[in-house]
Amino acid sequence: MTLSPIFELKSFAELPGWKADRKAAAFAAFRRSAFRIHVKPYRTGSLGVDAEAFAAAYEAARCLEAPDDAEAGAFFEHHFVPAFVRPAEGSGFVTGFYEPEVEASPFRTARHGVPLLARPDDLVDIDDTNRPDGMDPSFTFGRRTRDGIAPYFDRGEIERGALADRDLALAWLSDPVDAFIIHVQGAARLRMTDGRLLRVTYAAKTGHPFTGAGRVLVELGELALEKVTMQSIRAWLRDHPERVNEILWRNRSYIFFRQADVDDPALGPIAAAKVPLTPGRSIAVDRLLHTFGTPFFVDAPRLTAFDGEPFRRLMIAQDTGSAILGPARGDLFAGSGAAAGDIAGVVRHSADFYALLPRPLVEAGR
Repeated sequence: MTLSPIFELKSFAELPGWKADRKAAAFAAFRRSAFRIHVKPYRTGSLGVDAEAFAAAYEAARCLEAPDDAEAGAFFEHHFVPAFVRPAEGSGFVTGFYEPEVEASPFRTARHGVPLLARPDDLVDIDDTNRPDGMDPSFTFGRRTRDGIAPYFDRGEIERGALADRDLALAWLSDPVDAFIIHVQGAARLRMTDGRLLRVTYAAKTGHPFTGAGRVLVELGELALEKVTMQSIRAWLRDHPERVNEILWRNRSYIFFRQADVDDPALGPIAAAKVPLTPGRSIAVDRLLHTFGTPFFVDAPRLTAFDGEPFRRLMIAQDTGSAILGPARGDLFAGSGAAAGDIAGVVRHSADFYALLPRPLVEAGR
């Protein structure tokens, strides 16, 4: 596979802030992927960053435990060559995501009446081998019926009771807006009323396209585009409880969850690359284009929400998302809990992306 011409080779000296970045945390995230590929190798993205070209770097990472920042930097400089990622148009762009932490009940109560649902048994995966004629090719899930596969119930239908008799609830929340945000983020930590700490994470979705609540509010003239943050959306919904369903049901996509353990409270949920996300070091990318495990150096100097400093960090591609489309588009994992939500909610910034390409891949192409 030929490497895409969107990659413009650079030197590490040309990366703004490369030397100042503390890279040990990024190395730890990369090392988790290095062990994961023994279970199932990552798929090569269409931009041609061959997953097999990471073999030497992964082997070296497995043998290197807890390097300091200088050693981690030397590791990446030895095994990779940076390349500027040309955006499809305009400039690159980053947003943020996090793992909410909310109170939940194992049972429905007078206070807790909003369920998080497990995957229904009539939800089926769809691909080109079983997609019915005429069904939108973007649909990757559908509903098994006597007459074949049909589109699944959408958010409004489900929240009006389409699955109410299935006993699918994993937990019950008190606030529909909390539930919606968990759907958008794809995971949550649940402080159960019986004292347990549980995690739910993405299992499947209905297949309908995602429509952001912020976009809806802008279209309705309720919020100005430049004012849209997770915090402003939540505040608007809090102030207009009678319109919550009107706004949220415009997003027909609905997420189903599975229960997972919280093995390490310092790490996030296990995401699409099948490793726990590392706060401030894991990034979601377009998985059709990019290869999981790829390090990206992200230069977003106007973004200061993470630590008060311009965001110039080495990140590891370990997740994806339906809204993350294009070669220079990323979603930065901010961590878990309310403080992480405060960070993630304001991340909407232009950014330059530099992919760290495996050195054997670059040298083979010269």
